[in-house]
Amino acid sequence: MSLFKARDWWSTILGEKEEFDQGCLCVADVDNSGSGQDKVIVGSYKGYLRIFNPHPVKPGDEVQPEDLLLEVQLREPILQVEVGKFVSGTEGLHLAVLHCRKLCVYAVSGTQGNVEHGNQYQIKLMYEHNLQRTACNMTYGPFGGVKGRDLICIQSMDGMLMLFEQESYAFGRFLPGFLLPGPLAYSSRTDSFITVSSCQQVESYKYQVLAFATDADERQDTEQQKLSSGKRLAVDWVLNIGEQALDICVVSFNQGVSSVFVLGERNFFCLKDNGQIQFMKKLDYSPSCFIPYCSVQEGTINTLIANHSKMLNVYQDVTLKWAAQLPCIPVSVKVANFQDLKGVIVTLSDDGHLQCSYLGTDPSLFQAPKVDSREINYEEMNAEMKELQKIIREATKTQDVLPESEKQRDVTVTAEVSPDLDEESQAIDSEVKAGAVPSVTVKITIQSRVTAQKPNLAVCVQAPLAVTCDQFVFGDLEPDSSETVVLSVFLKENCCPSELEGTCMVSYNIPTELNPEGIPRVAQCNFSLPLKLICFPAQPSKAANHKLTIDTNKPPVSFVTIFPDFVDPSEGDQANALGFEFLTGSKTTLLASKTSQRYRIQSDQLEDLWLVTKELIHRLEVHFKKQTCKDFACTFSGSIPLQEYFELIDRHFELRLNAEKFQELLSERAVQFRAIERRLLTRFKDKTPAPLQHLDTLLEGTFREVIALADAAEENQANMFQAFAKLKSATHLVIMLISLWQKLSTDQVAILEATFLPLAEDTQELGWEETVDAAVSYLLRTCLSKSSKEQALTLSSQLSMPKDTSRLKKNITLFCDRLAKGGRLSLSTDSATQQTAVIPGLSEDAAEETKSHEL
Repeated sequence: MSLFKARDWWSTILGEKEEFDQGCLCVADVDNSGSGQDKVIVGSYKGYLRIFNPHPVKPGDEVQPEDLLLEVQLREPILQVEVGKFVSGTEGLHLAVLHCRKLCVYAVSGTQGNVEHGNQYQIKLMYEHNLQRTACNMTYGPFGGVKGRDLICIQSMDGMLMLFEQESYAFGRFLPGFLLPGPLAYSSRTDSFITVSSCQQVESYKYQVLAFATDADERQDTEQQKLSSGKRLAVDWVLNIGEQALDICVVSFNQGVSSVFVLGERNFFCLKDNGQIQFMKKLDYSPSCFIPYCSVQEGTINTLIANHSKMLNVYQDVTLKWAAQLPCIPVSVKVANFQDLKGVIVTLSDDGHLQCSYLGTDPSLFQAPKVDSREINYEEMNAEMKELQKIIREATKTQDVLPESEKQRDVTVTAEVSPDLDEESQAIDSEVKAGAVPSVTVKITIQSRVTAQKPNLAVCVQAPLAVTCDQFVFGDLEPDSSETVVLSVFLKENCCPSELEGTCMVSYNIPTELNPEGIPRVAQCNFSLPLKLICFPAQPSKAANHKLTIDTNKPPVSFVTIFPDFVDPSEGDQANALGFEFLTGSKTTLLASKTSQRYRIQSDQLEDLWLVTKELIHRLEVHFKKQTCKDFACTFSGSIPLQEYFELIDRHFELRLNAEKFQELLSERAVQFRAIERRLLTRFKDKTPAPLQHLDTLLEGTFREVIALADAAEENQANMFQAFAKLKSATHLVIMLISLWQKLSTDQVAILEATFLPLAEDTQELGWEETVDAAVSYLLRTCLSKSSKEQALTLSSQLSMPKDTSRLKKNITLFCDRLAKGGRLSLSTDSATQQTAVIPGLSEDAAEETKSHEL
C-alpha cells in the first residue's frame, strides 16, 4: 500500500443521498470568535445548512456530537455559501447563502452553555433579496474600492450580473455574447470581475464599466440600446484558453501583485492581472477542483489540484511537489486552520464525504494474511484445461453475429409491385408534360413474430420519381400480426430517372426485461419498378445519334418472348425492332439481329440508352435462367462513348458555375438593397424633411433585380437537377459497358460504382466532379499505378470545386487506358498483374497520348 496517502484527521458523511457541488463548501471564522479558528460551513442541494468545528482527540477519531455546531434545513436548495462583511454598520463576518431565486444573509452566534452539552449556536436572518432571475453562482469583495464592507455579485443562468450593496440592490448588467454561465471571481487589485465565456475565453470586466453601462433590468433590442442612454458594456481584456474552465481563483499574497488562476479541463493557467499568461501547466489527468495557497518560498505560489483518479497533487508553480491518495473524488477543496493545526486540507465529495486531512508519510501498517498452502493436482488441472478448450472450440465454430434465437428476423417487410399499371392514375402534382402520367401500385406488408413497439414505415424512391405517401405510423404490433399499406409510384418531374428501384424501411423497438422501452431495430427491403412506368411502346426509328451493340453467346430471342408488355402478340416471332418513347418525349429503339447474336440499342440522347440496355440484359438473363442455361453471357466490344459522356459532364459543370455566379450576384444585390434601406430609414427618421434623391426609385430597381436573379437561380437549379439525373444515367451506362468489356466481377463493379456514383445528391459545397476526380485519382495511384513512384504521391485532403473539367476528363481517359492494358480494380495498394487487352475505340496514338496525362 502506498505511503503517499492523505492522512485522515477528521471525517464524516453528511446526510443520506444528498448532493453537493463546488460552491457548497466554505471555511471561515463565521461566528466571529476571535480565536482565528475556522469553522466548516456546508450547504446541500436538499437545503441542509451545517456548520462544523472539528477537534478530534487524536487523528482519525470518530465524529463527536459537539463537532456539529449547527444543522438547519432551509426551504430551497443551497447553491453556494460564502462568508464576508455583508451587513452595514459592522465589520463582523456574516454568512451569505445563495438559493435559486433568493439570496439570504445570516448572522451566526453562539451562547456558552452551562452544562456538559456545550455551546448552543443559532442563525439569525439579517436580510434577504428575492431574485427575478435564476441564479448560478456568486462572488463578493470590496467593489469600487469601498472600505470595511463587502458587496455581492450574482451571475444568473441567462448571463446577467446582479450587484447588491448589502441590504439594497444596486444594478444589473447583461454580459455580451452570453450563452452559458461560467465560473466567476473578483479581483480587488484591478477592481474587475473575471469569468470564462462559452467561447472558451477568459474575460475581465471593470466594475466602473459595469456601473456606467446601459441598464439591463430588461433586455432591449440592439437598435434600442444604441438610442438609449448609457454606454455599451465593453470587456477590459480577453484571453482565449481553448477549453472550458472548471473554476477561477484570484489570489494576492503580495500587496503589489495579484494572480488569476484558471483550472481548465486539461490545462492549468496562471495569469497576470492584465490577462497575460504567467505560466501554464498541461495536466495528464481530468481535474475536479483546485485551490491556490501561500508558498513558503518567496515569488512562488502553491496549488492543490484534485482529480477524478482520487489523487491530490501539490504544485509549486508548475512543479509537482507532492501527490497523495484521497478516499473519494472531491468537488471542492479548501485550506483551513483548526486549533493548533494549521494548513488542514478540507475536501467535500458530491455524495457528502467531508474530510479534513493532512499530508505526511506515516506508514499504513498492513500485513497480508497467510495463504493456506496446498499441493497442486496436475491431473485435475489438465482435465479442467481440456474442458475449457472444448467449450472455446464449440463457441468459435459458428461465425454468426446474431445468436441462434435471432437468426429468424423478428419483423420482416416485403414489397409487391403490381404487374399492371393503375387503371386510374394516382399521380399528384406531376410536372411531366405528357398527356397522362401512369402510376403503379406497390403493396407493402409488415409481419411481426414478436411484440414490436412504435413501428414506422418509410418508403423512398429516387427523384424524379415520387410516391403518393412516403411515411406511415402504426400502433404496436402484437406477436404473429401484420400490417399492409398500399401506395402508388409515378414520375413527378420532367426528366428520366437513373434507377427504377425503391426501398422500404421499418424502424421499431423490441422490449426486453432490462429495457422495457425497447431496443431499436430496423428491417428493410428493396423493390423494382416496371419500365413501362416511364415509357410506352412507339414506332421504331432507323436513324439515331448514339448506338450501342451488345454481343451474346446465344441465338437472339424474339421480343415477343422477352418484352411481352411492349410488343403486340399479333406480330408473332417476326418482331425484331422495338421502339420506346419516354414520358419526357425522347425515343429509344431496340434492334435484334436476324443472322448474328447481337442486339443494338440506339437513341438521340446518350442517357436514354441506359434503362433500355439494363432492362434488355436483365430480361435475357431471366429468360435463359428459366431454360436452365448457366453459361449465358453478354459482352461489349464497341467503343465506349467517352466524348459524349464528357459533354454531359461539361453541361452539368457549366450549370454549377452558373449557380455560383447567381449566388455571388444575389449577395451583392442584397447588400445593395440593405444599404439603400438604411439610408431611406435615416431619411424617414430625420426630424428635418429632406428630398429622397431618387432613393425610392433605386430601391425599387434593386428589388426587381433581386427577384429576377432569384428566379434565374431557381430555374438554373431545376436545370442542374435534370443535368445531374442525365449524368447519373450516362454514368450507369458507362459502368455497365466497362464491366461487359473487361468482364469484371461483382466486387470490381462495386468499386466502379463507388468511384463514379459517390453522391446521391449534388450540392455546391460537395459536387460530383471533385468527388469523382479524387476517387479516380486514388485508383490511378494505387491498384492502377504503373510504378512505385506513383504510389508514393499523396492526394489532397480537401475537396473543392475545380476551375474546369479538363483534369477530370484526362483522369477518366487514363483510367480506361490502364484497364485496357491489364489493370485490375482492387482496394489493395499493390499493383495488379498486367494482362494483355485492347481498349475498344481507342487507337494506339490516343493511348500514347494519355501517358502525358499521368499525375
